[in-house]
Amino acid sequence: MTQPWLASYPAGVSADVDLKPYRSVTELLEASFRRHGARPAFACMGKSISYAQLDALSRDFAAWLQSKGLHKGARVAIMMPNVLPYPVALAAVLRAGCVVVNVNPLYTPRELEHQLEDSGAEAIVVLENFAATLEAVIGNTSIKHVIVASPGDLFGVKGLVANFVARRVKKMVPAWRLSGHTSFADALAQGARAPFTPVPQSPDDLAFLQYTGGTTGVSKGAMLLHRNLVANVLQTRAWLEPARRQRADNGRPVGQLTTVVALPLYHVFALTTCALLTIETGAQGVLIPDPRDIGGMIRALRGYRITMFPAVNTLYNALLDHPEFARLDCSQLVAAVGGGMAVQESVARRWFERTGTPLIEGYGLTETTACVTCNSPLATRYSATIGVPLPSTEIVLRDDAGNDVECGQPGELCVRGPQVMAGYWQRPDETAQVMSADGFFRSGDIAVMDTLGQFKIVDRKKDMILVSGFNVYPNEIEDVLAQHPGVFEAAAVGVPDRHSGEAVKVVVVRRDPALTEADLFAWCKERLTGYKRPKRVEFRRELPKSNIGKILRRELRDVTADGEGAAAS
Repeated sequence: MTQPWLASYPAGVSADVDLKPYRSVTELLEASFRRHGARPAFACMGKSISYAQLDALSRDFAAWLQSKGLHKGARVAIMMPNVLPYPVALAAVLRAGCVVVNVNPLYTPRELEHQLEDSGAEAIVVLENFAATLEAVIGNTSIKHVIVASPGDLFGVKGLVANFVARRVKKMVPAWRLSGHTSFADALAQGARAPFTPVPQSPDDLAFLQYTGGTTGVSKGAMLLHRNLVANVLQTRAWLEPARRQRADNGRPVGQLTTVVALPLYHVFALTTCALLTIETGAQGVLIPDPRDIGGMIRALRGYRITMFPAVNTLYNALLDHPEFARLDCSQLVAAVGGGMAVQESVARRWFERTGTPLIEGYGLTETTACVTCNSPLATRYSATIGVPLPSTEIVLRDDAGNDVECGQPGELCVRGPQVMAGYWQRPDETAQVMSADGFFRSGDIAVMDTLGQFKIVDRKKDMILVSGFNVYPNEIEDVLAQHPGVFEAAAVGVPDRHSGEAVKVVVVRRDPALTEADLFAWCKERLTGYKRPKRVEFRRELPKSNIGKILRRELRDVTADGEGAAAS
């Protein structure tokens, strides 16, 4: 197949990456532990652990898991936000030969029960703040071993204070009772006295069951093999290397990279970009337990020279709006990578003006181990695209009949590469629906490709609005609204309309309290053709979002009724 995007690659980036350095994620981790032992690996709330400590702690916890009879392939769930025990547990589960099942700690009991039951997890590591949720469903699962971590674990004496504040002052830990559980600290102590047996692992062994967001139906576990994770880490590293090299060539050597880990590590974007890439490059990850607290995050990051900042559009937007953002040291910033949702031009422009570093948009899915495409790390202008395929990645656009479409025509984005999952856990029928006979994963996203091989997401099939037979894509509407100085955030959805079948409705969070419906109608009239213009406007204090900050259009559609909100004349 032709690959026009290769002509757009930055100098020094090859068409393919060498995937032979590591046979498994475990091998990647242990190689980094040896290379970077004295360096700080992860920091949280003023406390850091080195690579040598991460090595020793994860080895002890892995030994404990093995002592409980958890053998190669056993599923172990991790239900924690971004706190120091998370990277320890992550490395330990893999080193023990087990499979990581990442769990959103904000799950309801119903959601948690489904994921534990579906994965067949035999053990779970949970932060005590969320133990009450586990208590409500554990009897309906296969869980045999429960390890409960505390907010102050790995903080030494300071941890006692942190635990007291979380439990007694801030009341962040609801009452819970889980009989037979083991504390994280006790598991480490017991594991330190137990033998650890390295487990041979191959590239085709299962490493993660990474569950899809579940916003479009029952949550499914994407089977990510060791080779999938290794490939995506090496692909992403190769793609970002020109930016690091350019920074050094400009006389500002970066030294040890510092990654802002504000995205939740249980999400695939953060798992690959913030956890595994951080470790593979010997960087330091600064863990942010609650990225919704923008002021708290800025205070936590002061004193660090930020070099890597993966996030979503909504987080960048909120940071730029905060009066303390200017106090962060972005002088060594190598890359800010936006994913999870479309990066808006207004946000990208403001980011570049404030930091001097481009906000580059990437694209990926749980099923593709995160990143599939990305804009050039050397870009200085907003491209309105998701960039080009990463090395060793092929993309084709296909119509509903499975035929490739011509350049410039919309089609379903289909991906083939070493980062594509092995399939859905215990769902061969659903796997067959998304995998083509020639090995391409059908993303469900509609895109167009230009002559340079750059791709632009038009939208997901299910989000498309049909107005009098014309296709209207919400991303376009939202991007226009985001450029209005009085708009903070906006989402577009389709609502029933007796005249056109569907009409466009927008739900808006004001930046300017004086903003009116008439202002938005006039703005859109200048920028959108008639059938694309919103017919209704609703103002809200906030928009519903997923755990990584992605706006949930489905929730807006579910509560929308014809006749609601202000109507355009």
